Amino acid sequence: MSRLCVFLLLPVLLGPASAIQFYLPVHSVKCLQEDIHKNVLVTGEYEVSEEPETTTNLKITDSAGDLLFNKENITSGKFSFTTETQDRFNICFHSTLTMGDGKVPDRLVTLKTKHGVDALNQEEIAKVEKLNPLEAKLRTLEHLSNSMADDFVYMRKRGKEMRRTNASTNTRVLFINIISVSCLCSMAIWQVFYLRRFFRTKKLIE
Repeated sequence: MSRLCVFLLLPVLLGPASAIQFYLPVHSVKCLQEDIHKNVLVTGEYEVSEEPETTTNLKITDSAGDLLFNKENITSGKFSFTTETQDRFNICFHSTLTMGDGKVPDRLVTLKTKHGVDALNQEEIAKVEKLNPLEAKLRTLEHLSNSMADDFVYMRKRGKEMRRTNASTNTRVLFINIISVSCLCSMAIWQVFYLRRFFRTKKLIE
């Protein structure tokens, strides 16, 4: 049976917390991609509907193919990892048929992911650090403000990169335009002299 591979893109613009449901046919792979900053905690919960004679595996890798999480024959569970670099991460579900070759219903996959401040267990942090409710709230606001500051730094960096790319592109386009205009002018001058010589040869002009 042919193998189906589908990629779904979850942009960061969806926010630090997202949930998605999709159907996973047997003998197919569906991967969800998300761009995440450096040093960000990522957590997730997954649940796969049970179907007889089928297994589903979960694998999480970065763009270089390094394995961050791997579990076979999943039904439900959680995962977590911390990003070491800014990268695009792939969360892949692979469904296979353990026996037989008949028609099997698609499995329903539910995936919830969180990263950044939303991935932190604020209650556990408050319990470990023995914070009162007000201090716990202030700590949450501190984490949120740090996350927003990191996002602003990232957006500023991306803005500078885009401006440099735009300036470089404009310079190249200008250079190509100058060459094109020069070639056209040279061709026009050559055609004028050629036609004058041709008409003089035919004695059509003095």
